[in-house]
Amino acid sequence: MTNDQRKRIIVCTLVALGAGCVGAIAGGQISIWVHQHNCQQYAWGGKEICQAWVTPGAIWQGSTTGFWVGEVIGALLSGLATPRGARKESRGAEGLRG
Repeated sequence: MTNDQRKRIIVCTLVALGAGCVGAIAGGQISIWVHQHNCQQYAWGGKEICQAWVTPGAIWQGSTTGFWVGEVIGALLSGLATPRGARKESRGAEGLRG
């Protein structure tokens, strides 16, 4: 493994983890909003109890989903954005000629 390949792996890994963290934050916030929106049907006291009840599960569900989605997308995009090293030229038909 060359030094350029190691650098590419490190960059892709860090970008994927960073995108995963951003996705976890965004996913958690979206999931909280959706779950708490369902609590609007209750009266004043029930609404607060419902929101306190659904928030931990919403954070967990949204952040884990957001992390994995962000990580996969970040790895894909960083893999496409980072240049590959020079490939070794293989001897095809030209190498067999002589």
